[in-house]
Amino acid sequence: MNGLILIVEDERDLVATLEYALEKEGFRTRSAYTGRQALEIAASEPGPELVLLDLMLPDMSGTQVCQGLRTGERTKNLPVIMMTAKSEEVDRVVGFEVGADDYVVKPFSLRELMLRIRAVLRRKAPNETAAVPSSYGRLRVDMDGHRVWVDDAEVVLTALEFRLLTTLIARRGRVQTRDALLGDVWGVQPGLTTRTVDTHVRRLRKKLGEVADYVQTLRGVGYRFTTDLREREEDL
Repeated sequence: MNGLILIVEDERDLVATLEYALEKEGFRTRSAYTGRQALEIAASEPGPELVLLDLMLPDMSGTQVCQGLRTGERTKNLPVIMMTAKSEEVDRVVGFEVGADDYVVKPFSLRELMLRIRAVLRRKAPNETAAVPSSYGRLRVDMDGHRVWVDDAEVVLTALEFRLLTTLIARRGRVQTRDALLGDVWGVQPGLTTRTVDTHVRRLRKKLGEVADYVQTLRGVGYRFTTDLREREEDL
């Protein structure tokens, strides 16, 4: 049985269309017409498995709603797909920076939206999860709890930062290009902007502190995770 999708949109005609299309595909739906209502529903039981979030809402912006979801203990890992009439690259980048998992621009085809929803839900439990050890070097990772420690100190990561780190750990020792990370972590077509990946890697390294060098930069290529820091000198 497919999960519950929360639709956050103030255009009631579009809400009705999305409800019909999603339920036809086997999903269950709940709808919110304001940002505050969305945050309340998302934190309630049963919680949604994914949020379709309009960027323009009457009481707050979709980016504010997304930030609210990311700071909530029960909603911080909830997948979010933003829906908006804005198509400028800067708008998409801002959406990803605040923690959105994907971004669709109105008007969009319902078929494309369904494909994106299923792709995001598949990424929620990636096949490579089993390849992430519970401890690696000075890091400890709790995949189920979405928690990370350096030695005995917990490192608080956003959902995207956690997925970026665990993707790199799962593929440790192998170079990951920016385009590959855009597709596998963000779920977007390559070529959006390399700054999105670079910004998140920079933030991740800052949070990792003393073990930041586990995430290595290979100039002109991409990134690699390793605890064998003897490799760093020759690669950089």
